[in-house]
Amino acid sequence: MATQGLILFGHGARDPRWREPFERLAEKLRALRATDETAGPVSLAFLELMEPSLPTAVAQIAAQGCDVITVVPVFFGQGGHIRKDLPELIERCREAQPDVRIDCAVAVGEDEAVLDAVAQYCQRQAG
Repeated sequence: MATQGLILFGHGARDPRWREPFERLAEKLRALRATDETAGPVSLAFLELMEPSLPTAVAQIAAQGCDVITVVPVFFGQGGHIRKDLPELIERCREAQPDVRIDCAVAVGEDEAVLDAVAQYCQRQAG
């Protein structure tokens, strides 16, 4: 039975408070996955300005025994970082961890359920 790690991949920022919602999201995921026997660790990774980098996070999770790692870009859209930079990083990670299957999801903002949740949030804010 494969152990499945999860990495939330964000852009990164100079202000350390920027990562707080990502940390909260990771905690929510850890709680959701706590009873799943195949669920491995949940980690954060960043493109720039924050640590860990994606290759570092992949290596850490692989060292914890994960056979499969899913990278979820916590970006609202599919801009240049997701279309160009992320595939290159994923390929580097696959080369560095040939015994681990590394999958990559689409940006969270491309998912209809996420857009529905954001639309509901916006509607609540409008009163």
